[in-house]
Amino acid sequence: MIAIFNSGGPVMVPLLVCSLLSLTVIFERAIFWTMVSMRANQRLVNGVMELCQAGDWEGVRKTAAGSKSYVIRILISGILHREYSLVKAMEAAAADEISHMRRYMGVLDTIITVAPLLGIFGTVLGIISSFDMLGSGIDHPEAVTKGIAQALITTASGLGIAIFTVFPFNYFNACIERAARFIEKYATSLEIVYEKLADKNGSGRESRHES
Repeated sequence: MIAIFNSGGPVMVPLLVCSLLSLTVIFERAIFWTMVSMRANQRLVNGVMELCQAGDWEGVRKTAAGSKSYVIRILISGILHREYSLVKAMEAAAADEISHMRRYMGVLDTIITVAPLLGIFGTVLGIISSFDMLGSGIDHPEAVTKGIAQALITTASGLGIAIFTVFPFNYFNACIERAARFIEKYATSLEIVYEKLADKNGSGRESRHES
């Protein structure tokens, strides 16, 4: 590997940096989504929704205490601010959660774009070096082959880094989209439940006032 790295020329240095950044972000995001999966508790979410349907807000607070589920955090944010704006509170909390989920995704996206370009740049440098050697004669053919090797190594390295990065990048994006759908589903459900409770309480107050 060291010999290949040295044969690739100076462009191999930024390519190495790209590969290390990619590995670091992929490892960090893999741990993040593993923790998200471990903290998910569908039974708790369903239990909270049932308590919301009954209007038992105190029960919701006790049941959801200490939960690290992102869905629960968003629902609790809406419930705590229900007297002001339940929907806006959940939208703000959801935006924060999605922002955490998208953290460092821009780094992977940039590496996918930049790594092949760096590989092409190294290829151009290698070809220029080879033609420069040819222009001065072919007394040293190994110098020409060195330039060609540099061109091929950098291209292969750049493409390899991009290919290695694109699969985790797409997987993490799919996880974000799936989480966004879950958030929308339960936030909408809570909004409907709260509106029904408000209408019911309003109708009850009107009936008592008429009597």
